[in-house]
Amino acid sequence: MSVDVVTFGCRLNAFESEVVRVEAERAGLADTIVINSCAVTNEAVAQARQSIRRLKRMRPSARIVVTGCAAQTQTQMFADMAEVDRVVGNDDKMRADAWRHARAAFDAAGALKIETSDKIAVTDIMSVRQMAPPVLEGLQKGLPRAFVQVQNGCDHRCTFCIIPFGRGNSRSVPIATAVAQVRALVERGHPEIVLTGVDLTSYGGDLEDAPKLGQLVKQILLDVPELKRLRISSVDSIEVDRELLDVIASDERLMPHLHLSLQSGDDLILKRMKRRHSREQAVDFCAEVRRLRPDITLGADIIAGFPTETEDMFIRSLDLVEECGLTFLHVFPYSPRPGTPASRMPQVEGGLIKDRGRRLRAAGEAALAKRLETEIGKTREVLIESGTQGRTEHFLPVAISGDMPGTVRRLAIASHDGARLAV
Repeated sequence: MSVDVVTFGCRLNAFESEVVRVEAERAGLADTIVINSCAVTNEAVAQARQSIRRLKRMRPSARIVVTGCAAQTQTQMFADMAEVDRVVGNDDKMRADAWRHARAAFDAAGALKIETSDKIAVTDIMSVRQMAPPVLEGLQKGLPRAFVQVQNGCDHRCTFCIIPFGRGNSRSVPIATAVAQVRALVERGHPEIVLTGVDLTSYGGDLEDAPKLGQLVKQILLDVPELKRLRISSVDSIEVDRELLDVIASDERLMPHLHLSLQSGDDLILKRMKRRHSREQAVDFCAEVRRLRPDITLGADIIAGFPTETEDMFIRSLDLVEECGLTFLHVFPYSPRPGTPASRMPQVEGGLIKDRGRRLRAAGEAALAKRLETEIGKTREVLIESGTQGRTEHFLPVAISGDMPGTVRRLAIASHDGARLAV
């Protein structure tokens, strides 16, 4: 049996899981399950633990390796689980040596139980200064959308966030390396490339000459003219540089869709989160990108029930949906992460957090339905993702039937069901 990878959390984790699978199989691991964990919420960590126990019951002979952000931040907890054979660090997982060492450890152990102290292969993430070398061979085959990781880690310390301690400080891929990766993937037939990272708009700060994300995007579009569609993943509006705004306005191959890290609509809560933007700056940014690209679709992350959040403060977050013209909402009910400053602040009662999360999700569903309504009668370039769904340039989902994944089709939009467009 080969290596199976179970992924929790963000799209970046999903991309990295493919690298893990390739490297683990190259190392000769077999009958192995890798859990690529997430540390964003307590629930994500609990889900990983539950999956480990369930999978061990289903496949008692399989080796179980845990990696990802939760493995980095709560290493000993996973190592203490009887079901776990190895814990691999979040940077280590992207490096071939980690998987060769895992194979050697398993071979040496044979049928014997691996001692807890021997399970751990986790380096100090804060000491990592460079990204792991890119892996393309064996990746992305048959997928219409390919991801290129150009940045990892984060230098900011938002009071609610554990991720810098799971990912380390910000580090970037040089422009030439990123361009070469994009070109190689385009040559393999991928019509759409997504640039991804943990704090994407901090791209380049650690590189010589400190290039910005806008320069990277511009260079990719210039040097890979055969690239049909380029997307960028979540951005921090306060870090978006002028050159990126210029590319958004001028090049149609950069898809008209941005996902923003907003988190709250209340200025005092933003300060307590240690965010670097204000409510006014967020609203102004959305207005500016809409002026530059009138048809752009915007999404955002918003936290419900951050410590000390009152009803009035929450309403200011809820109002952002309308004021910023958001279409996609990613709602995070606040979850205290051990060791973060926010976990020591006065907490909002759990029932209120749940209710506020529900209200935000309802507002997001209504906003999506409203945006879908405006698409009826228009013709869009739809990237076919599977036999049943595609995505427009604006990342709006389209129900389709029978088309070949990986193709881009020009389709007339006839209707919607509140969640997806239909042709």
